[in-house]
Amino acid sequence: MPIRQLSETMINQIAAGEVIERPASVVKELVENALDAGASRVEIVTAGGGLNLIRVTDDGSGIPEQELALAVARHCTSKLSDSIHDIRSLGFRGEALPSIGSVARLSIRSRTAGGDSAAEIGIDGGRVSAVKPAAANRGTTVEVRDLFFATPARLKFMKGERAESSATSDVVKRIAIAFPAVRFTLAGADRSTLELPATSDTPEGRLARVAQVMGKDFPDNAIAIDAAREGVHLAGHVSIPSYTRANALQQYAYVNGRPVRDKLIAGAIRGAFADVLPRDRHAVTVLFLSLDPSTVDVNVHPAKADVRFRDPGLVRGLIVGAIREALAGAGIRTATTGAAGMMAAFRPGAAPYSHPGPANGHRSYEAAYHASASGGFDPLRSAQRPLDMGEARVPRNGFAENEQAAFDTGPLASADVRAGMAEPTEALLGMVLGAARAQVHENYIVAQTRDSLVIVDQHAAHERLVYEALKNALHSRAVPSQMLLLPEIVDLPEEDAERLAMHSETLAKFGLGLERFGPGAVAVRETPSMLGETNVQQLVRDLADEIADNDTVETLKERLDRIAATMACHGSVRSGRLLKAEEMNALLRQMEATPGSGTCNHGRPTYIELKLADIERLFGRR
Repeated sequence: MPIRQLSETMINQIAAGEVIERPASVVKELVENALDAGASRVEIVTAGGGLNLIRVTDDGSGIPEQELALAVARHCTSKLSDSIHDIRSLGFRGEALPSIGSVARLSIRSRTAGGDSAAEIGIDGGRVSAVKPAAANRGTTVEVRDLFFATPARLKFMKGERAESSATSDVVKRIAIAFPAVRFTLAGADRSTLELPATSDTPEGRLARVAQVMGKDFPDNAIAIDAAREGVHLAGHVSIPSYTRANALQQYAYVNGRPVRDKLIAGAIRGAFADVLPRDRHAVTVLFLSLDPSTVDVNVHPAKADVRFRDPGLVRGLIVGAIREALAGAGIRTATTGAAGMMAAFRPGAAPYSHPGPANGHRSYEAAYHASASGGFDPLRSAQRPLDMGEARVPRNGFAENEQAAFDTGPLASADVRAGMAEPTEALLGMVLGAARAQVHENYIVAQTRDSLVIVDQHAAHERLVYEALKNALHSRAVPSQMLLLPEIVDLPEEDAERLAMHSETLAKFGLGLERFGPGAVAVRETPSMLGETNVQQLVRDLADEIADNDTVETLKERLDRIAATMACHGSVRSGRLLKAEEMNALLRQMEATPGSGTCNHGRPTYIELKLADIERLFGRR
């Protein structure tokens, strides 16, 4: 087949295949256009998951009538200066509108602030109609109907209506977080209405918008981030370690106001939380990176979802360092959702048996019911018996201990150790974790503060304390290494060997001594003593892969930290050990002074706090 020039419609449809993946992609492009036009209000309406209808209305600057024809032509835009390296808007390619019009029925109705009337233009499967007068308020309304009708094969790859509606909601929420001063509305017959009222473009306003999108629990369980390094500024919020999700969908990242899904940023977040979260849990984050547009390339993906940094190591180091510093400075905190779960567990539920009896689900009542049913009624042990059961039954000095036992309704767990009968001092009650009052089930410390009850898992808490001490000792000096009897030769591609050689000084601090051995290999002469007998070949290859991806040597550090975590687990206070009052209070004070002690090495919470107000609600006092 001879080489020939493709038609304009075919070119636009090819571009649509890159830019317009699904209805959510259309919404993203149109909302970005509205925001670039300075809109303070954006309304989105969809039908059929966005395949039947997408309508985006804004109150932005509008498009002049004489420019409407250019707006739907390829590579025509008002957002670029003379340099592709100075991009300060969300859109810049000039491909979205013609691409959408080539696969759908598109109409644009717009009116500028100084215009006497509005104008409208349409595209039907790539065929552009003439501009005509219309009636409209200031701003622009873009309507897309019958998406992919011109390329029906694409419809086979669409998911169900609910899935497409959900994807559109996610796109709108992701964009809305970056523009708190803009009011967003998403409605339609295929969804429940989403309304995000405008707040303010201040740290408080941004947090209020985040709460609208992610729920009111997030601000109560978040830590503020504010750090800068070499012209790169990082701001936002991250969740405390005990407030997590099962996936990373609630990790939002923005570069100069642009929502991105960048693997470098995701990897940095994962690395920052590496030793405080379980492997199957993910932090909740909202991070805003601000840097010179010339130091970041946003023109690497058709949908502008990925970016490329000129200095990725700087960005990763800033994110990891800022999050870890914020976690350390936040002190000891536990998720507010833990108290809610604890209250739910305490609330009476339905009784598990069908015959008449106590219906509140309390185990003590249930045990009493079964005991009375099996042993028959004993008037002398009845809790409802008269106090005067005859002269012989009246105790001479009040209720004796054996008489009080008659009121027992079942076996009740008692405290293993009481932290002294004296009342705790006011200073101890004012501490974050309060004063230890008892140890129960040989593992849990019950403490009291001025306004709450605290339950501490002594093994998990001490495990974190030992781990932090080991980690500090490990990284405060060069890691001890062991010399190999014979150097291990690892064959690698030339570029990997070069990268490892460039990082050899850093690796030596972690106990790994290596050097170049010919053009495509490295010789390993020393390994960290803590690793013992290790697979040197696999270790070096993993390090080479990580350096290629992120320009860091975190793999080796993480392996050493995992060994320290294992040592901490085996060297900490075991469950089943009775503690004295002084030991319990000392453990609480150490937890308060240790960063990250709200979770153990495996990511489990070390303590749960139940506010006095919550306890009063359980008993109907509030």
